[in-house]
Amino acid sequence: MTTSWFSRAAALGGGLAAVLAIALPAAAEPALWKVQGPHATVYLFGTVHVLKPATQWRSPRIEAAFKASGVLWEEIKDGDDAAAIQPLVFKYGLDLANPLSSKLDDAGKAKLAATETSLNLQPAQLEPLRPWMAGLTLSVLPIVKAGYDPKSGVDVSLKAMATEQAKPLLAFETMEQQVRFFADLPQPLEVEYLLSTLDDASKGTGELDSMVDAWAAGDTKKLEEILNGDLKDHYPDLYRILLAQRNQAFADQIETLLKGSGVVFVAVGVGHLVGPDSVQADLAKHGIKAERQ
Repeated sequence: MTTSWFSRAAALGGGLAAVLAIALPAAAEPALWKVQGPHATVYLFGTVHVLKPATQWRSPRIEAAFKASGVLWEEIKDGDDAAAIQPLVFKYGLDLANPLSSKLDDAGKAKLAATETSLNLQPAQLEPLRPWMAGLTLSVLPIVKAGYDPKSGVDVSLKAMATEQAKPLLAFETMEQQVRFFADLPQPLEVEYLLSTLDDASKGTGELDSMVDAWAAGDTKKLEEILNGDLKDHYPDLYRILLAQRNQAFADQIETLLKGSGVVFVAVGVGHLVGPDSVQADLAKHGIKAERQ
């Protein structure tokens, strides 16, 4: 069964993953890794971009690592800024000359109509959207409907903690870069992404619930099963663009940070920190070991 894009949306991109084979810590808490350089320490923390407000994830271990860090690095700085993303949606997410349904075959149109009905959407609301934008929208709406809130996401909470503790916030990517990971997909891949989302829409958020439970418990093996599943086999091009290449870029930048000094807290979607092409796996290729804390 294909892993739900609902789960991937929550664990990858804030707007878009080898697990270290070691035992879980005695206390169930989200996984934290440490990478040591000659004069620098980097903590790696996997986040979930949307959570239910009542979800508890902070722990003394995570709090201590964050407090010891002099700077916070996230995927993007302004992931919670709706005003910043709106012009990008208009620039990259709309195709007013070619309605969404015109890019789908009859089976795809039927799936789209069924999903619109289940979410109480009017067809006219999605018709101006490019397939990638429609797919992303249809990934988020069921999550929000089930009580998950982007404002409760870990990235937003860490950003607030950095402000409270007067820590600088830096980012690996810009919001436009994240948008263009989707917007620059060839149209067949855009449509493939949309159709996958439509297939998942009828399944509910049970898998997302399981993913969040595994994340909160630090169960990286379960996270790998849920988040990677058959993505690499069934969607190799999407896997390469949205995950593997970005992980390599994150690892390269972390290697640069390790050549400096001080303590850095790096927080990226947990999907980037599990699986055979994770950030830690890319670091290991350069002789850099990430140790589970």
